[in-house]
Amino acid sequence: MSWLSFRTLTGKSVVVALVVGMLNTAPVVAAERGSVTNLPLPRFVSMKASEGNVRRGPSLSHRIDWVYKRRDMPLQITAEHGHWRRVQDRDGAGGWVHYSLLSGVRTAIVEVELLNLYARPDPSSQVNAQLSLGVVAEVHECQTDWCELSAGGYSGWARKGAYWGVHPQEVFE
Repeated sequence: MSWLSFRTLTGKSVVVALVVGMLNTAPVVAAERGSVTNLPLPRFVSMKASEGNVRRGPSLSHRIDWVYKRRDMPLQITAEHGHWRRVQDRDGAGGWVHYSLLSGVRTAIVEVELLNLYARPDPSSQVNAQLSLGVVAEVHECQTDWCELSAGGYSGWARKGAYWGVHPQEVFE
């Protein structure tokens, strides 16, 4: 058998082995990563500046659609292009913002009338404070069902789902 025919047979064997291997394995879902930062997408950040222009595209030449005017407001990054990040707010509105206006500090915005902050991640523990609808709180840590939040000098644990700014299954310290 010549080298050429061996190579052809080996190539066919490899293709068959790869196909069989793919059929015998469970699908693996890869998390999408930003092309610029290699950080996960989507991900939450906050407004570093007290004011930030939201543009139709990723450059200064694109039209400004509106202006975010709330420092520390949580935003979700959905795409990256150079120094620009496509962001979305809790209402689903979004556009492109320059990265220098954003911070990696995690915040969340309360979406219920009153949110109890508990001393521990346990609803039977003492209530340290209550946050009103629309309050922006800093997120310090998240467990499976609870996150530690602070706002206005108060801190405590709140069950996920009553605020926007963390993913339901997100866990971090």
